[in-house]
Amino acid sequence: MAREIPFWDKKVETASRDELNTIQLVGLKKQVEHACQTVFYKDRLAKVGIHNGDDIKSLADLKRIPFTTKNDLRSAYPFGLLYGSQDDLVRIHASSGTTGTPTLIYQNRKDVDMSADTMARSLVAAGCTNKDIVQNMMTYGLFTGGMCFHYGAEKLGMTVIPTSSGNTLRQIKFMHDLGTSVVHATPSYLLHLHQAIEDSEYNRKDFKWRMAVTGAEPHSEELRQKIQNKLGIEVYNCYGMSELNGPGVAFECIFRDGLHVWEDRYIMEIIDPKTEEPVPDGETGELVMTILHRDAMPLLRYRTRDLTHVITEPCACGRTHRRIARFTGRTDDMLIINGVNVFPSQIEEVILKEKGVGANYLIIVEKKGVLDKLTVQIEVTPSVFADDARVLASLAKRIKNAMSALITINPVIELKEPGSIPLATGKAIRVDDRRPKE
Repeated sequence: MAREIPFWDKKVETASRDELNTIQLVGLKKQVEHACQTVFYKDRLAKVGIHNGDDIKSLADLKRIPFTTKNDLRSAYPFGLLYGSQDDLVRIHASSGTTGTPTLIYQNRKDVDMSADTMARSLVAAGCTNKDIVQNMMTYGLFTGGMCFHYGAEKLGMTVIPTSSGNTLRQIKFMHDLGTSVVHATPSYLLHLHQAIEDSEYNRKDFKWRMAVTGAEPHSEELRQKIQNKLGIEVYNCYGMSELNGPGVAFECIFRDGLHVWEDRYIMEIIDPKTEEPVPDGETGELVMTILHRDAMPLLRYRTRDLTHVITEPCACGRTHRRIARFTGRTDDMLIINGVNVFPSQIEEVILKEKGVGANYLIIVEKKGVLDKLTVQIEVTPSVFADDARVLASLAKRIKNAMSALITINPVIELKEPGSIPLATGKAIRVDDRRPKE
């Protein structure tokens, strides 16, 4: 029997390209109208001849608008991007993982409701229903991942357990006792949960856990499969960032063949990060997003630094909103090692193909004389660590050879005892770049 395809708003989710283009043009004109009344965008747009929304005649006019970067958001701190009155704001978030001047995200009541609706749509696409009990293990607070997911799940009618991150034993008890069916967590924490359940008094067969929604840190398809195999659940990939209202910007449907970008609420572009020109569909480039549904803080042509490509084939679910592929990295987390471009995701790909290794690893880059030195520390399973030294040496050699073939650099491989690499409760720290700053 064929699996029924769930929808939150089928009419919009299956709209024709012409209908989506019309929705996008209306939204873009409105956002530009708002942006022209902010301190940050007013002069910037005036310089390219845009003074109000009526100056946008077609979607092609989007290219007239300058890109916005994270540094721009910092320069606009605290309220340079505010449209309307500060009295109308009901929430302020700050982007995670930044130093110095933070990047703020402010929302009025309508913005919060729209963000929740977008998240609810995403959860339905993945097969969640109002009968699910979801345990939200993402950090609550300035980071958008916790609260925006929470509000969307509630809008769908799911029962939300806001455990936040950490306190693993309590997480497991609640999952078991309350019948949690869906979990929202980082990939690295899911694997930690697996081991913690194995070490606990509980039997995995007694849980009702069937699905996990994961995001916040990049992860490979190999890691997804590893989580699914160990935990016996389905894992769905979620994309978002604080600047774009948090999770739910793009989401996998039940077929899990790329992430649908909700094109009635965002305009998506894929550009060459060097030339800043658009790349053809199917070619990898940097994702650029324009928000069409946030009143308090317009954001036009925001450079996400995330690298992906558009999937050109139609999705079996019938949704017409275009999909993007799993991210291959970011333009700003790319490591340049002795002149070679290396992404952490490439290293992860090699690690997770080997049996006997854990999912926790650390990439260390140091300067030795005039050359860079790449060291990869990898936790192995207890049985492998306790095995003959020759087994460890053989495993390290296989990983080194496979990694060298992929990234053209000879790394030092250090196999570590299980639990010896510190585990982050939020985003996993995968890179320790110890090279002197220029």
